[in-house]
Amino acid sequence: MICISVTPTSRTLAPADLLNASRKCDLIELCLDHFIAEPNVGELIRMVDKPMLVSCRREQDGGKWKGSESQRMQLLREAIVAGPAYVELDLEMAEKIPRFGQTKRVVAYTNLNRPLSKIDEIFAQCCKAKADVVKFTWLTEDLDGAWPLLAAVTKPREVPIVGIGFGRSGVTFSLLGRKYGSPWIYAALERGMEAFANQATVWQLHEDYRCEEINSKTRFVGIIGQGDSENIAARVFNVAFSSMGKPIRCLPLLPGDLSKFPKMLEKMKINGLIVDPGYDGNLTTLAATRDEFSTASDRIDVLKEGTGGWTGICTTFAAIEKAGEALTGSAEWASRGSVTVIGNSPRARGAAIFFSQKGAAVSIAGPSDNSAASMARAIGVRHVGWNAVHDLRTDTLVLADFGMQCGLAKGQVNPMMIRERMTVVDLTVGLRGSLFADEAHARGARYLDPTSVFAVQLNLQFRQLTGRDLPEDAFARGLAE
Repeated sequence: MICISVTPTSRTLAPADLLNASRKCDLIELCLDHFIAEPNVGELIRMVDKPMLVSCRREQDGGKWKGSESQRMQLLREAIVAGPAYVELDLEMAEKIPRFGQTKRVVAYTNLNRPLSKIDEIFAQCCKAKADVVKFTWLTEDLDGAWPLLAAVTKPREVPIVGIGFGRSGVTFSLLGRKYGSPWIYAALERGMEAFANQATVWQLHEDYRCEEINSKTRFVGIIGQGDSENIAARVFNVAFSSMGKPIRCLPLLPGDLSKFPKMLEKMKINGLIVDPGYDGNLTTLAATRDEFSTASDRIDVLKEGTGGWTGICTTFAAIEKAGEALTGSAEWASRGSVTVIGNSPRARGAAIFFSQKGAAVSIAGPSDNSAASMARAIGVRHVGWNAVHDLRTDTLVLADFGMQCGLAKGQVNPMMIRERMTVVDLTVGLRGSLFADEAHARGARYLDPTSVFAVQLNLQFRQLTGRDLPEDAFARGLAE
């Protein structure tokens, strides 16, 4: 089930929020702690035909309640008398409020500072407080934080467990909870109406991750990273898997301790991963073997498990070549003329090796002359001093370091080096806008948009994992839906 958390502040507008939520969920959580003035819970319960869970959380538990504990207890007692399907009671209060009527008790334990290790002990205390459902809430900034909470949900117990992960891996926990039989998962009605920061919206759960299609038989492909590109990749891949009739869906992942990550993947039965273009972590330690360009650039964007362990693959430069062909109208564009790579990162090294192998005359320059010169010597290409690079004439300019800035300050790339009819390859951003794009268009250069590269790369990643190209309508359907 999907439980939408409704957080109205106005008694006048609350009915509209409840009505909108009732159309998109199976259970509604009415958060009383957000109201400015005390609501009539009985009236609100009768306004919709969906079961309701009533809560009133303290600030220390992630809520907005600013009154006294005696006032909060009285409000919850009155709410129970109104007859909601469920009432949420924190563990301390549950021992003071007896069971009443048909309302089921969700006994909650929250810790927003760190994950717990003594889950079984807390669970036993919640059961002793006459819980019908036990709820755990804690910080899940990465998979390490979500892991104990996931273990609690997946273990067979006499009383079911629901959970909320605060932080960037909250969605991960929700989708895994769906697979492993949690009675419900939580969602916000829309952006701006979250019960807590980073709470997934019901739209995101349905449209990006197709949570209604996830069950115990679902297998996951992991997507490492966060942001627009991760969401788009999930939507496109999920459309593709659905059209193929495969019980496979995408799971966002944010690794913590990489030494623990392979074991977690094994437990979740995940044997394929793709990596968001904007993810800045180094995953090379996960791979037992790597292809040439993942080794050259220290950049892995596909990981797949085989008999000998995980294999790391870099599709970035193949995607650049294919997208550049569409931009320039030439299949040989990467092998013609001169190419100047700007950067000091391993990604700059990978770009220089790629274009050099294609047959282009490659030069490297970077804000650190020593690093750029050392890199140039190691791979056998020309080094250009940073003070001289702005006067260099080149056919293709590769801005290789993620986060590199356009400007005139020290360490920034002077846009004056961009000239008419030049091809500019921009690797400095994910799918965000780039000042280099504005400069390239203003100066009459051809700009290889990261979005175009990303679209090609998604197909290459899908092919690596499945052996097939994305269905032709996967992008259109994924983005339209």
